[in-house]
Amino acid sequence: MAYLRKPEWLKTKMQINAQYTLVNKVVKEHNLYTICSSGKCPNMCECWNKGTATFMILGEICTRSCKFCNTLTGRPLPPDPNEPEQLAQSIKLMNLQHAVITSVDRDDLEDGGAAHWAASIRAIKIINPDTTLEVLIPDFDGNTKLIDLIIAEKPNIISHNLETVSRLTPQIRTKAKYETSLKVLKHIASSQIVAKTGIMLGLGETEDEVLALMDDALATGCSILTIGQYMQPSRKNIAVSEYITPEIFEEYKQIGLKKGFRQVESAPLVRSSYCAEKHV
Repeated sequence: MAYLRKPEWLKTKMQINAQYTLVNKVVKEHNLYTICSSGKCPNMCECWNKGTATFMILGEICTRSCKFCNTLTGRPLPPDPNEPEQLAQSIKLMNLQHAVITSVDRDDLEDGGAAHWAASIRAIKIINPDTTLEVLIPDFDGNTKLIDLIIAEKPNIISHNLETVSRLTPQIRTKAKYETSLKVLKHIASSQIVAKTGIMLGLGETEDEVLALMDDALATGCSILTIGQYMQPSRKNIAVSEYITPEIFEEYKQIGLKKGFRQVESAPLVRSSYCAEKHV
């Protein structure tokens, strides 16, 4: 497939304030791994300026190799037992109002990293009682007992991304299954914790497939949806099929709200944690 040139609406300008400077300083001094910087998120300045950041736990090597993701794939190191405390202290140093935590997939661990997840949430809440918290979790192969370890720590929002429509899931996500992700979302929503999901457009999906995905997500009890443009992070990742216009993103937002989502963030530069502080 030929390489598509990015349209003007995907170009951003960097504007920073004192809060951004503080967050950036702590990230560098403490060697923290944020998906904001590693994922080259176009909204990093906006979020850090607002006192919101997204951290990745359980290392930077994933056991899966999804075609859209630029995270390293291979055999990860054992989880760092000091990470939960260090992360919590760093969030305190940054004076964050809202934090989002995500992780690589850890299929190499018996519990998929669920206990480490729970320890991280617990430490953050103890040290930062006024900081709201969203967690963006893997699917844990649909094992609800492992997801319950995270639910028990009561983060404000638990998010799990569908990423793309049902038809494209086998091509885009290696081990993950569309139905498994729906099961995860349903289990989260049944716990009375806010369930959230996100998808990317521009991978070859059709409008009917996007609308069907909205219905599937709503049927699980999921109440928050983010929709953004897929942008190829490197030449080894799957190519962009199409750049969706801002007008179409806005149409999807209005459709999603009419269908019943409590909140929908839909625009070319939207990412899973975009405006996450508003979703609490």
